[in-house]
Amino acid sequence: MKNLTATICLAVALLLGSSGVSWSQDFRMGLTAAQSNLGVMYRDGQGVPQDYKTAVKWFRLAAEQGYAAAQTNLGFMYENGKGVLQNYNTAAKWYRFGAEQGYASAQYNLGVMYDNGKGVLQNYNTAVKWYRLAAEQGNADAQNNLGVMYATGEGVIQDWVYAHMWGNIAASNGNESGGKLRDLAAKKITPADLSTAQNLARECVRKKYKGC
Repeated sequence: MKNLTATICLAVALLLGSSGVSWSQDFRMGLTAAQSNLGVMYRDGQGVPQDYKTAVKWFRLAAEQGYAAAQTNLGFMYENGKGVLQNYNTAAKWYRFGAEQGYASAQYNLGVMYDNGKGVLQNYNTAVKWYRLAAEQGNADAQNNLGVMYATGEGVIQDWVYAHMWGNIAASNGNESGGKLRDLAAKKITPADLSTAQNLARECVRKKYKGC
């Protein structure tokens, strides 16, 4: 089945490269997604031999057409030196393209770059900005990292109540580090503040993580 899927993705991806053919925007987006998916299959060795350079080739084709998932995956390849020479500046560039389209994984990854000063000047305020945008879309890693920023007071005023809130939310979405942050924060605040943090978490979930 995986071999068949890879074959179909390759056929569809090659269609997009055909000259003299006019495609509707929706159909072209589907073909671009096929290119990106083929990149994923080569990256992970699903149905095809694992080949990072070929994965980069397909990610780049889709990324250059503005496909946010491919832009993010291409950024990952540059960040980790898979199929290309490691280059944090280029990784940050591709993450930014995806992040500016509202793609949560790209927003989170760009936040990490700013948090650690990789490929960009270290800027905790900007890291918080991108973490928050991804957290509001339900990205558990971003929710945890945003909580960490509240715990350390980097990019925001230190606030263990909000550290607990975001850690709690991240944990509820499957992030193990979020649970550890929540438990640490619980030791730093009063019982009354703990109750406040729990109420804030419930309200944040109710609002689908917006404006928390």
